[in-house]
Amino acid sequence: MMEEKFKQLAEEVKKNMVNPDLDIELCFPSEVDEGCEVKKFPYLKVKYVIEGHDIYEKEIDINPEYWEKDVKDLANFVAFQIQQFMEEIDSVEYGGE
Repeated sequence: MMEEKFKQLAEEVKKNMVNPDLDIELCFPSEVDEGCEVKKFPYLKVKYVIEGHDIYEKEIDINPEYWEKDVKDLANFVAFQIQQFMEEIDSVEYGGE
């Protein structure tokens, strides 16, 4: 059951990711990308590359409290986390000028 949910979530995340500066590795039980370490909970590793040189990374854990949620809700949670991450970087990169 959970494996199927994470498989669907992986599809949703891939479908929604249209930013070419973002690199996302899915570290889910059903779908483990190369750069993943095995952890207690499934997670995504997000890399944001700015102007080809500055690389920021963030891991977004998907804790058990979220597992009961609908796949769409999970995808929205992930999208929100990624959006916040990008806004933080933008404020660091461009906020000080």
